[in-house]
Amino acid sequence: MLLIYMNTKEKNILSSRLCVLFFLQFAAWGAYLTSMGAYLAKIGLTSQIGYFYSVQGIVAIFMPTLMGIVADRWIQAQKLLAACHFSCAGLMAVVALRGLSSDPSFLSLFVPYTMAVAFYMPTLSLSNSVAYSAMSGADIDKVATFPRIRIFGTLGFIASMWIVDLIGAQESPQQFIIAAVWGVIMGVYSLTMPQCPVAEHNETKSIAEQLGLNAFKLFLNKRMCIFFIFSALLGMSLQVTNSFANPYIRSFAKVPEFARSPFVEHSNMLISLSQLSELLCILLIPFFMKRFGIKTVMLISMLAWVLRFGLFGIGYPAWPGITALVLSMIVYGVAFDFFNISGSLYVDNNVGTSLRSSAQGLFVLMTNGIGSSIGMLLAQMVINETVVPAISATTRIEGWQTAWLIFAAYSAIVALLFALLFKSGGNEKEEREEVLDSVE
Repeated sequence: MLLIYMNTKEKNILSSRLCVLFFLQFAAWGAYLTSMGAYLAKIGLTSQIGYFYSVQGIVAIFMPTLMGIVADRWIQAQKLLAACHFSCAGLMAVVALRGLSSDPSFLSLFVPYTMAVAFYMPTLSLSNSVAYSAMSGADIDKVATFPRIRIFGTLGFIASMWIVDLIGAQESPQQFIIAAVWGVIMGVYSLTMPQCPVAEHNETKSIAEQLGLNAFKLFLNKRMCIFFIFSALLGMSLQVTNSFANPYIRSFAKVPEFARSPFVEHSNMLISLSQLSELLCILLIPFFMKRFGIKTVMLISMLAWVLRFGLFGIGYPAWPGITALVLSMIVYGVAFDFFNISGSLYVDNNVGTSLRSSAQGLFVLMTNGIGSSIGMLLAQMVINETVVPAISATTRIEGWQTAWLIFAAYSAIVALLFALLFKSGGNEKEEREEVLDSVE
């Protein structure tokens, strides 16, 4: 009885430590992700906002996978996680210093920012690997427990958003200083986490196996191949509202009837309702995953993206239009988490221990890498056609609303194709064995 009590206590302590880990992980991201667009618009870089958001997708094409391979083969994941956060924090500080100059140029901000996110993006999968490894070592049910732990990542993201809003840094480079501070704290804390195993070296293995490139063999399995392709297609939507929601809402400030709206003045806090909705949605994931399976969960996410964009297209920061904006924030939790977290769990359940980090890196590559980068470049093209040429404040807002409806139509097409093409729902053990057979 005492042994059971001690085991339960140790599991609770570990779960609490992982909660802190994810709080810090996403606090570093939340400091700038939703407000950077407003800052860039203020300094005259509206037509280039998409490049800042797409570059984190571009670096995610190779950095998470490379770091995942390193974590699987040579360096313990928790140590590599710390190194990445320290590097990102230093470069974010450089971005802040460049931004504080009298007239920051596109390149003076873009170059160090690109280098910073090149180190941050791998931490999304590395933090998952650290958590999954620790939970496996403590015999903790990942599907039932991880969503509750991941909630604290959302709380960290919201905390940073509110700090940036309340100190008036939404249109200031100070937001990058806050990101740097969180990054240093996260780096130190990562070093205190349980040690993650690395694969034993075997000289008889091929070069591809030594590098962990077997994760790419997951594409040989038809079901996993379709899953990753649609992960990329859905990933094209992930950063659109993060990059353009704030500039869109703040553009209403130039229209007299909306100029004094608290929803415009505190747009970051309004947008944070999106993250607050995640708190409930994350808790629903275990139920939906076990009851309906990955296909239904991802389809629900895709339909939620249709609502997310469509409601933005008809909303405005005053009654009754504000109800559409609020509803758009609420469905974000379903749109983002039902895909991101359930997808991560689905990948983990279908790969072996030796591929865990590299498979998670591959998932981030397809979503936050290929999908996000292409999506942001295409979204910027839409914005440049509908918003940037507008002469008056009114026509600019109309351009924004047209763009949101275009994004909604895209999401609806992806949802329809996914419903027709993706097949799953069989025995979980049999599906796992089928996937592992394809990479051997």
